[in-house]
Formats: sequence, C-alpha cells, structure tokens
Amino acid sequence: MSMPIEAVDISDPQQVAEELALVLSTHGMQRMTARVLATLLFTEQPTMTAGELGERLKASSGAISGAVKMLTSAGLVERVPAPASRRDHYRLRDNAWAIQYTSQNEVTLAVIKAAEAGIAATEDGSLARKRLTQMRDFYNFLFEEIPALLDRWYQRSGSTER
Repeated sequence: MSMPIEAVDISDPQQVAEELALVLSTHGMQRMTARVLATLLFTEQPTMTAGELGERLKASSGAISGAVKMLTSAGLVERVPAPASRRDHYRLRDNAWAIQYTSQNEVTLAVIKAAEAGIAATEDGSLARKRLTQMRDFYNFLFEEIPALLDRWYQRSGSTER
C-alpha cells in the first residue's frame, strides 16, 4: 500500500522513485515496468544494463526484460551502444514523453476507426450513435491538435530532437 506522498522521505531518491512507480502502477502501468521507468528517470548514470536494473530493483532478469521491452515499444526507453561492453545498455529517450505521446497516434486512429464502425452499425438518432459520434469527434479533435501541441512543447523546451 502506498504511503501518503507527504510521508515519503524526499531526501531519499530511491524512496521517491518507488513512490512514483507506485503511482504509475496504480494508474495502469505494470508494476515492474513502472519501477524500471522510475529507476531510469532517477539514475545519474547515462545508461543502465538489464543486470544493473535487476540488481538495483532486486528483480529477475525475466521481469526486467519484459519491462524494458514494454518501455521500448512505448517509445520511452531505447537501447544504446556501449563501447567495450557486450551487454545491452538502456536509457530514457530524450523527449520520451513527446515521443510516447506521438506514438499514441496509432491508438487514436484505431479508436476513431472503431467508433466509425460503431456509428455505421447503429441507428440514426440512437443514444449509442450519439455516444459513438461524440467519441469519434473527440478523438478526431485530439488527432488534429497533437501536432500543434507538440510543436509548442518543442519550442518551449528548446529541443531540436523530435
């Protein structure tokens, strides 16, 4: 069970990282995936190996591998070369949040397509069609607004990498 955020010792980065992981897992992220993400956020190392993540989190290599795979496919983490090392090294991507948000475009398009199929399958004037139309219109709006929103973010953050 999570301790109240006020009870977290903010002088202990590991405790704060674990609290962040707990918040993320409470809101739908798998627990180990959240812990790996929090560890990569809080580390001062430029990269970490799966072994280092496992050691720090006291987790099995399988659990770490699954979490890293999930974070990599979401666009948050990337594998990077490490000269003179035979092990894969991972790091949080630059602009991870914007990249992850952009990768949601596929999800948004799938939702729009599903809503359109639902609209076609329902009767004119029905409550279901009204709900599905509102859903489609909302996701169309998001899809149209995302590029401008990300442009503003990149301008604000001063980032050149997209």
